Amino acid sequence: MHDIIAELEARRARARLGGGEKRIATQHAKGKLTARERLELLLDEGTFEEWDLFVEHRCADFGMADNKIPGDGVVTGYGMINGRLVFVFSQDFTVFGGALSEAHAEKICKVMDQAMKVGAPVIGLNDSGGARIQEGVASLGGYAEVFQRNVLASGVVPQISLIMGPCAGGAVYSPAMTDFIFMVKDSSYMFVTGPEVVKTVTHEEVSAEELGGATTHTSRSGVADLAFENDVDALQMLRRFFSYLPLNNREKPPVRPGDDPVDRIDPSLDTLVPDHPNKPYDMKELIVKTVDDGEFFELQSDYARNIVIGFGRMDGYTVGIVANQPLVLAGCLDIKSSIKAARFVRFCDAFNIPLLTFVDVPGFMPGTSQEYGGIIKHGAKLLYAYAEATVPKITLITRKAYGGAYDVMSSKHLRGDVNFAWPNAEIAVMGAKGAVEIIFREQKADPGALAAREAEYKAKFANPFIAGARGYIDDVIQPHETRKRICRSLVMLRDKKLDNPWRKHDNIPL
Repeated sequence: MHDIIAELEARRARARLGGGEKRIATQHAKGKLTARERLELLLDEGTFEEWDLFVEHRCADFGMADNKIPGDGVVTGYGMINGRLVFVFSQDFTVFGGALSEAHAEKICKVMDQAMKVGAPVIGLNDSGGARIQEGVASLGGYAEVFQRNVLASGVVPQISLIMGPCAGGAVYSPAMTDFIFMVKDSSYMFVTGPEVVKTVTHEEVSAEELGGATTHTSRSGVADLAFENDVDALQMLRRFFSYLPLNNREKPPVRPGDDPVDRIDPSLDTLVPDHPNKPYDMKELIVKTVDDGEFFELQSDYARNIVIGFGRMDGYTVGIVANQPLVLAGCLDIKSSIKAARFVRFCDAFNIPLLTFVDVPGFMPGTSQEYGGIIKHGAKLLYAYAEATVPKITLITRKAYGGAYDVMSSKHLRGDVNFAWPNAEIAVMGAKGAVEIIFREQKADPGALAAREAEYKAKFANPFIAGARGYIDDVIQPHETRKRICRSLVMLRDKKLDNPWRKHDNIPL
């Protein structure tokens, strides 16, 4: 027995070495951790249970029969993050460049299948050169098996991708179907075709970083949610992010009791909104002053900055926050912001996370680029997401809520549960000046008459009381009591039950 145990330990040691000391040193020289080092930082100490340590590929072509490494380029298993179960896979770039083989894919599929059975999230640490060319269609089939599980797990368990190296070709589609994508600056990139293929086909000269680096995908394409400085920073932030999420779609989000009083008053909010209706202010200030302990985990902070999304806590409970940002494009909704917010709303609805919406929106962005780009259909995505959502929905109008954008932003008409407004809120089809110029167009030659009409329109419509009289606003509240009123509403809504009509699936305007 002693010899057998010694052989087992020797096999384990060889498997844990991956591609060997030389390749590990190369990985470190690039400022990157190995697959196992990443899991050590991500998971609670001593909780990782590894599966399929001894799996090897089955390819015999191109000399591969004599080139087998146990584990086959991916470390898989499960562990704990802050005492909560999670399934993980971490691709090992030191083994065949992390390239995916049939056996490699089977390992990933096994943990995904088990995650579905027990109801736990899946986190993938991606560092792979793509499909293993030597295996041909078998590796492509392996990717498709992973894709199928991504789809089946969607809305059932949270799926998170952390891109920590190259991710090219078919390798980008699995992360694209997960709920959140995080990247590491200067060491990770994602693209369907690399710079060389781009140059051959379109004659464009572009670097890998420009084509698919972390900055590109967090600020231009919107493919990734956040980019971090290095591997350690990324893994620590991922642990923090994980604390906001439920384990599956049958659970409510985790509760983290704190010392921030639910009835805390913040007098500074009474002067947050400027007196001049066209002067901007920072909506994030309201968010930070409302949530527990000022902790707000913002997502896609560099993309479509005219809308803000992210997670916070109210009385210890996770909430998803969507807010127009007056500092950027006056808070108008456009194509990018509509898509950004719609996907976030749908995630929150799928995983029982209440939605808190802060509204200051003058309307949808006008212009040919928006119309030609399909603002009608893309704007409808956000409308659809809010209308479909059955989780608790609390809305606060801080200033402007004009036109169709008022409807879209979780209005009472889209089954908003509690709709508040600040006293200075303006709820109307459009601003007073534009409205008067249409209604009283025959008086355009008389500026004095138009000014009087504009003042009349403001007095009648530029306030929340017309909507309040119809029950579209549940209450007009003082800004300083915002946190207290929202926390009370969330307690009232904690056991809300609402079902949509049965259907195989919806048909959101994609």
